[in-house]
Amino acid sequence: MGAVADAALAAGGEVIGVIPQALVEREVAHQGLADLRIVGSMHERKQLMADLSDGFIALPGGIGTFEELFEVWTWTQLGSHAKPCALLNVQGSTIDCCPSLTMSSTSSSSSRFTAR
Repeated sequence: MGAVADAALAAGGEVIGVIPQALVEREVAHQGLADLRIVGSMHERKQLMADLSDGFIALPGGIGTFEELFEVWTWTQLGSHAKPCALLNVQGSTIDCCPSLTMSSTSSSSSRFTAR
């Protein structure tokens, strides 16, 4: 995510970082952010990111990336929010790591994932 933050900053964009204290201690938090919010847990991180976001796009990543996307997607299904959720398929990476899912857009403000 550091590369995405760097690119957004270089393009003049606003970047808000949200990281749990435990990861600050284990990793180097991005020092170039004007707004870096340190929270107590991963759950607090996901909640704050959801509160700050207009929508959710998951880039290629690991199991944690999918866990975070599936949680906000579940919140959509439960009616907790109506924000769009999407997987960004970079050079087939999403299809390779999650072949049972495809994404189809609906006319509403949310996206739905469907089994192939």
